[in-house]
Amino acid sequence: MSNDTQDDTPTMKFEVLKAAITDGSALRLGRLAFSGRRTIDTPNYFAVTSRGAIPHITPDNVNNHLHTSGVYMALEDCNRRTPATPPSILPPPRHLHHPVPPPSPHLFHRHPPSLPTILAARRLPAVAAPKGNTNTSISIFTSTGFQTLTPAAYTSALATLRPDIAIPLSDLPPTLPPSAKRALRMSERTDTWLSDFHLPSPVPSTSLFAPILPVPLPLQREYLHTLLLHPTHISGLALYSPSLLPSLLALHPTLAPLPRLDLSAPSTPHAILRLLSLGVDAFVLPFINAVSDAGVAMTFSFPPPSPPTGTQQQQQPLGIDLHAPSHRTSLAPLAEGCTCYACASHHRAYAHHLLSAREMLGWTLLQIHNHAVVARFFAGVREALGHGTFAEGARRFEEGYEAEFPAGTGERPRARGYQTKSEGGRRRRGRG
Repeated sequence: MSNDTQDDTPTMKFEVLKAAITDGSALRLGRLAFSGRRTIDTPNYFAVTSRGAIPHITPDNVNNHLHTSGVYMALEDCNRRTPATPPSILPPPRHLHHPVPPPSPHLFHRHPPSLPTILAARRLPAVAAPKGNTNTSISIFTSTGFQTLTPAAYTSALATLRPDIAIPLSDLPPTLPPSAKRALRMSERTDTWLSDFHLPSPVPSTSLFAPILPVPLPLQREYLHTLLLHPTHISGLALYSPSLLPSLLALHPTLAPLPRLDLSAPSTPHAILRLLSLGVDAFVLPFINAVSDAGVAMTFSFPPPSPPTGTQQQQQPLGIDLHAPSHRTSLAPLAEGCTCYACASHHRAYAHHLLSAREMLGWTLLQIHNHAVVARFFAGVREALGHGTFAEGARRFEEGYEAEFPAGTGERPRARGYQTKSEGGRRRRGRG
């Protein structure tokens, strides 16, 4: 990930630096550049926000300590209950002799202006709505309850918030896979909404990533035809089922140069490696927040370290449970060899104490550490792709690490404010 900005770039640009198409793989190195934002080397990931914040991390710590290429936001996080009410944004800071900056999502979440922002209608993963979508709207979960969002209201919100990347509305069911009849209706609605989306983008500085639905491609024929009619208006693909990508590119090779964003929410680094082999360029990863909430510090790396000479390879855990009593007096860093702020300044015993006392700082340190581990994981992937050693590294990773993260044995943080995502009839986590 590079820290330079692209002030003279009017919109997003994506460049494929190296394609490694071997053994049926579609791996590639690339670079995403935005106007006035940080340049992103791909493959890479975006952090998930909840009500405008990366959980447990304040904007100054995001700027000083967090390793992420950008943030993913949901419009439902900044919408009030009344559909006609515009999204809530903070007033821009006023500086003498400086013009007032145009609106942007950064006025809502106050993260560093260098971070690119993705805006979609719903969280990832989305809270199941009690009512389904209609032909003219989708259901969203705001801070004051469920409401409907129309394509026109979403377009208006994009014009107000001006994200770097926008995901147009799509008709996604709460459970998958849908029936054939429901899948066809999903495609028809998404096609209609995209056609009414005022292509090109209602905001020139916003790049549109067209959603690819998690249904068989023959049922999306008309919708995909609409995408092909506007090749210059679509800047990327948002994949809800990346397994469709090879077939999609075989049918429509003109879509191959576009960047591919995964929205299927893989839950482990093993799943990420499998999706990378399909040609995914960027990921939105909710599991980082979930692992931190569980009190687990990630310990994996790519490629994995080689076992000592003469010893047999044994599977290592993807993380350690800092709630475990064995860490009560340990002065080791959260992960051996890690240089993040949490590991450089603190140790396992301190993190164990914070989690046992349910001090928020414990989860803050875990978030800083776990994002750093994931950022190094992607840096290792990019280096391996550049050297042509990704396949060997992926094989060793599969053999060297357990399939799932430890569950975590302690209490999760109390769910308040930006973490509250209640569903109808479900008891709220962390009551009391």
